[in-house]
Amino acid sequence: MWALCWFMITMLIIWLPVTLLFVFPEPKRTHYFIRISRLWMAVYLPLAGVRLKIEGKEFFKKGQAFIVVCNHNSFMDIPISSPGIPGGNKTIAKAELARLPLFGIIYKRGSVLVNRKDEQSRKRSYGLMKQVLGQGLHMCIYPEGTRNKSNEPLKPFKDGAFRLAIETGTPIIPAVITGTREMLPSNRTFYFKPGSVKMSFLEPVETNHMTMADLPELKKNIFDRMHHQIS
Repeated sequence: MWALCWFMITMLIIWLPVTLLFVFPEPKRTHYFIRISRLWMAVYLPLAGVRLKIEGKEFFKKGQAFIVVCNHNSFMDIPISSPGIPGGNKTIAKAELARLPLFGIIYKRGSVLVNRKDEQSRKRSYGLMKQVLGQGLHMCIYPEGTRNKSNEPLKPFKDGAFRLAIETGTPIIPAVITGTREMLPSNRTFYFKPGSVKMSFLEPVETNHMTMADLPELKKNIFDRMHHQIS
């Protein structure tokens, strides 16, 4: 209840500024949104008892867009990753949550929405992700597709993030989040455990020399590096 109440209170404070961001064109709108989100989490996380540590920010180069591929264990991953990524960024996210009152507007501001069951929606979201990268923004993708509810450190990766990286020649930065599975587990209802969370960015992988024939090897390389970091 403590964590939920503070989430609602702080969300209501930033809701109006986020709503008014429509007056700005992209990518300025997203840069402002990330600044507000970063301030929001800087207030909310300590109030909820969350201690956040971020490593590897030095791998991001100014003026360079990256595809950040991140493991996904919990709903806490998004409020950690989006403000935690240096610079403006958007996250691929399921469209259903955009229908939530109030929160839906905030959710849409920082996301490229996709209905995974709709082929046209998937194609449209893929095109939008290319636009995001073309605007100089980072794109955060969870290559497992959904939250990892298994006992394995990582679920098998889907191809989308790696196909996007090769087609656009965008380097990939793997990112590993630890601590959120225990904090807000997917198998428990109305449960939150304060504690420590760490987000670790790993060295980038260049893709501008690759073709689609390299996709399986690229995917395996990123998977192995993230698996090793978690283990």
